[in-house]
Amino acid sequence: MTRRDLLKAGLALGAAGSAIAFADDKVRRVGMIGSGWYGKSDLLRLVQVSPIEVVSLCDVDSKMLSDAADLVSTRQASKKKPRTFSDYREMLKQKDLDIVIVDTPDHWHALPMIAAVQSGVDVWVQKPISVDIVEGQAMVAAARKYGRVVQAGTQRRSTPHLIEARDRFIKTGLLGKIAQVDMYCYYHMRATENPPDTKPPSNLDYEMWTGPAPMRPYNSLVHPRRWRAFMEYGNGIMGDMCIHMFDMVRWMMELGWPKRISSTGGVLVDKASKANIPDTQSATFDYGDLECNWNMRSWGAAPDEKYPWGATFYGEKGTLKVSVMGYDFIPERGTPVHKDVTYELEQYPEDKTEKDLEKHVAPAIRGHMRNFLAAIDARSKPVADIEQAHISTASCILANMAMKLNRTLTWDAVNQRVVGDEEANRLLQRPYRAPWIHPNPAKV
Repeated sequence: MTRRDLLKAGLALGAAGSAIAFADDKVRRVGMIGSGWYGKSDLLRLVQVSPIEVVSLCDVDSKMLSDAADLVSTRQASKKKPRTFSDYREMLKQKDLDIVIVDTPDHWHALPMIAAVQSGVDVWVQKPISVDIVEGQAMVAAARKYGRVVQAGTQRRSTPHLIEARDRFIKTGLLGKIAQVDMYCYYHMRATENPPDTKPPSNLDYEMWTGPAPMRPYNSLVHPRRWRAFMEYGNGIMGDMCIHMFDMVRWMMELGWPKRISSTGGVLVDKASKANIPDTQSATFDYGDLECNWNMRSWGAAPDEKYPWGATFYGEKGTLKVSVMGYDFIPERGTPVHKDVTYELEQYPEDKTEKDLEKHVAPAIRGHMRNFLAAIDARSKPVADIEQAHISTASCILANMAMKLNRTLTWDAVNQRVVGDEEANRLLQRPYRAPWIHPNPAKV
């Protein structure tokens, strides 16, 4: 199919792997908050699947913002350059948007997402949705109160070969009873440098960039893209990479909240870097008759070089290994099945030259965007609805809490509290730096 054929059909693989239609001829007005690496990746995939008009862009880095506006003007049909804002609140005051994309660093997800739904728009928000659990609760409450569609950027749920693997091997029962799933990441992705603190660059409003997070001295590790080196802005590799795999496993197996969460780890090897996130961590998400394990090392070799980041489902009748690059089904009896990631470089030739694009992820983002648009038209929940993203995000945050407290946490999913552990419950909400006010689920 040509790109125009795809647009005319308005089709995408959705939660059940079936065709989902949306109004492909409707021009939706879009604004984006956070115009860095993944913001542009997400926005330009939306441009590819729908005749949107990018009206506004917002960023606290004036150079990044200007460069993004120039790029968008070359890619959208109108060739217009979007208006630019340095404060998302000013952008939302214009009341001229249908969709807002929130692709900021993690510590800036909650407030813009809540403000956007309050302004009456539907929202795409990157994962993990929050840096603490009460933020996530408030985000779900706001989406429901204002009746807005909110899709999270957990696009494994829209990855073509992963949909196929789920439908072909898990839903059909070919694996038999699955009692254990191992999830893992062995990328050497943790910052190892120790650069000196400096003044922030003139193009960056570092006060606004820091926002509700604790104020650290500016360091070149912070901006752009490497802010995940610090727990002040996120939840380490657990909050960055585990959430993708854990959310995928929950989606594939139709799981809700884990009953118990435990975790160990810390900075065990690289003690010289300025980074303060763990370089080693293991966690268990206990579902009673199913154990989901996470293992992360940012040093050493991966046990399987073909699967440095992924998940392995262990069933009575076989094993299924999945990653962003493909899958392998190894039955107890019969012929193994291998599938590589689907690329769409001929349908979308701009993917070939787009700077910093993860080409293997682009089809998943497009599918995720189509699912988002279909949910908007139907006023229904998308495949990565904010509540599902909250479960996956909060579970990873609970794992970090369990590591910090050095004990297993039992989770009450109904009341959203740790059972019998007030010290842990005090960690459900991080302090906000003044003048920013932490969102309250009861008052959004």
